[in-house]
Amino acid sequence: MNHPRATPATPATPETATPTGPEAAPHPPGAPAADGTTLALTPAAPAAAPLHPATAPLAELHRFLGARLDTAARAWLDQALAEAAAHPGTHGPISVWELRLAEAGRRCGAAHADAARVLILYAAHADTEALTRVYDQGTADERRAVLHALPHLVPGPGARPLVEDALRTNDTRLVAAAVGPYGARHLDAHGWRHAVLKCLFTGVPLDRVADLARRARGDAELARMLGDHADERTAAGRPVPEDLHRARALALAPAEPALAEPDPAPSSTPSHTTDDPHGKES
Repeated sequence: MNHPRATPATPATPETATPTGPEAAPHPPGAPAADGTTLALTPAAPAAAPLHPATAPLAELHRFLGARLDTAARAWLDQALAEAAAHPGTHGPISVWELRLAEAGRRCGAAHADAARVLILYAAHADTEALTRVYDQGTADERRAVLHALPHLVPGPGARPLVEDALRTNDTRLVAAAVGPYGARHLDAHGWRHAVLKCLFTGVPLDRVADLARRARGDAELARMLGDHADERTAAGRPVPEDLHRARALALAPAEPALAEPDPAPSSTPSHTTDDPHGKES
C-alpha cells in the first residue's frame, strides 16, 4: 500500500526515557502515522553533543540527523525510511531496506551511518530473525548498527548470540557496541565479566560498558579476575590501565543492600473469623 508523504514537519517531542522494545519506543521515523502520513526529516539547530544510537531515544536521533545531514542526504533518508515502513519484513532474496542499509555510509557519511541504519532497522520493524540475517551477511559497519539497534527492537534475550559473537571478534568497534545497553541487560554474569576483560585486552575504554557501576559493584569474582589480570600485566612489565583499577574498585565495593519489602499497611477490614462465610479456620 502506498502511503502519502506529509509536508516536512518537526517530529513529535521525544520520549525522555530510552526505549527498551518496540512497544516502548517513539513512533518509528518514516513509518505511517495514524493519519497515513509519514514523518520527514526537518533541518533544526545542531544538537549540543553527538547522540549514541544505542541509547538515544529514536525521535532525538531523528532530529539529530535532520540537523546534521545536507539536503540530499535528508531526502535520501526520508525515502529510505518510508520504503522500510511501507515494505517491512522480507521481500524476495533481499528487502529494499536492506539495500538501503548498505548505502547509508555513502549517502549519509561515516559519522552518521550508524544512526541512519538504526532508524531504517526500526522503521522496517526488523525482528530478531531479520537482525540476525543482516548481522550474518553484513559488513562490520552493518553489524555494528545491528548491535546498536538491539535495545530499540528486541525486548528479550533472543538476540544475545549476536552480542556473544561480537565479543569473540577483535574488532574494537564491534566489541564496544556489544557492551552497550542490550549486553548489559542480557549477558549472564559469566559472559559479562569476560566482556569487561575483553575490553581491557582490546583497549576499549570501560566508559563504553553500559551499566558498569551497577553490574560490577560487589562482584567478588570480577574483582578476582581483574586482580589476576593486573598481576599478569605487572609480571610482564606492562602498565596496569587506570580502567582496570577503577573497575576493580567497583567490584571490591560492598554490594548495594537489597531493598526491604515495606510492611503492609494495616487493613481497615476486620480479619476473617470462622463466623465469616469467606473465612478459613486456622
